[in-house]
Amino acid sequence: MSHVNSIAPAGPGETPHHTVIVVGGGQAGLSISYYLKQAHIDHLVIEKHTVAHTWRSQRWDAFCLVTPNWQCALPDYPYRGDDPHGFMKKDEIIAYLDGFIAMVDAPVLEHTEVRKVKRLPAGGYSVSTSNGEYTADHVVVASGGYHTPIVPRMAERLPADIVQLQSSHYRNPQALPEGAVLVVGSGQSGSQIAEDLHLAGRKVYLAVGEAPRCARFYRGRDVVDWLADMRYYDMPVEQHPLREGVRDNTNHYATGRDGGRDIDLRRFALEGMELYGRLDDLRDGCLRFAPNLIANLDRADDTYNRINASIDAFIDKHDIDAPPGAPYLPVWRPEGERTSLDLAASGITSIIWCIGFTPDFSWVDAPVFNGRGHPVHERGITLQDGLYFIGLPWLHTWGSGRFSGIARDAAHVVAALRSAVDASAATSASLAA
Repeated sequence: MSHVNSIAPAGPGETPHHTVIVVGGGQAGLSISYYLKQAHIDHLVIEKHTVAHTWRSQRWDAFCLVTPNWQCALPDYPYRGDDPHGFMKKDEIIAYLDGFIAMVDAPVLEHTEVRKVKRLPAGGYSVSTSNGEYTADHVVVASGGYHTPIVPRMAERLPADIVQLQSSHYRNPQALPEGAVLVVGSGQSGSQIAEDLHLAGRKVYLAVGEAPRCARFYRGRDVVDWLADMRYYDMPVEQHPLREGVRDNTNHYATGRDGGRDIDLRRFALEGMELYGRLDDLRDGCLRFAPNLIANLDRADDTYNRINASIDAFIDKHDIDAPPGAPYLPVWRPEGERTSLDLAASGITSIIWCIGFTPDFSWVDAPVFNGRGHPVHERGITLQDGLYFIGLPWLHTWGSGRFSGIARDAAHVVAALRSAVDASAATSASLAA
């Protein structure tokens, strides 16, 4: 791991104060620290584990980026490798992050859990941690929005000899017991883990959800390149047709594996993968599925073709010379809906839950959340003085929770912070005079 500017925990009887406390030491929190250091604003980053912990510990062995390397654009730390249109693998991503960590040299208190952030009556915040008490004038929550893995209660009724993993704990096919594997969920993680198992020769059953898909390459270029030229990644959330509702969307599935390709579940089915609809229940030793496989596959393909059609329109409008394109035509269709699967007869010995995460901001004691527990903000700035969020999906644009957009978001939040700090200093100076 690269050098970290480690800070000692608070000593007994001390209540250290910082102008800003940043909760979370991932790429979002470190980006905030980078701009705070440039602005010469005192701050402390508090991280529950170690910096960039999620990238080191919650990715499977064959994990790689699904967006091209050129989109890795952390603050003043763009991708500098020789394959901008490739897709970094797990170890390369960690090496890229380690370089950024060393450059930022953030003041970090690691192995420290923030248990409560609370507004103080006189202003500012108390920050209670597993390593003592702190106070701050401002708090930036940079812990992301993926906190609690979603595992349905029906999992409790599965036979004890079936290995159950959440997607963040999956590593490779060899780590699973012999036998078939049920993957539940077909978003980015589910589809890629199902592919990983399928390529390893494992028998895979996949419960297909409503995740959309997109082409990896179309008309001679990566779809991401086309969408960048179309300024899709610069679209602010308030201009998106779904407005804030886009924050609830499941990411489109594709892969950067082996240089990048489509993930076509229909082709996997031709090759022996068993596709079902949404997993609903377990009764009498049988898994029960919703009869929506056909609709889910068709909907994913409709999205795929709709994105490509928008690229066609862009090419035509700007008279761009590009290879011809054509709509995707299904290579396989289910004969019907299968709604039950005998668990014992299937030979399933492992189940991997890939149905996402829910946010948990219960430790933030502030009236800034909506009825679903999501913070209400404008580009990360809440109505509660001194409280900010960073690193959330569609905080401002599509790239807000990714390497591509975090620099823009962090610069905006720190600019607001700097204005607040300067205003407070001016008020103090006026009172002192």
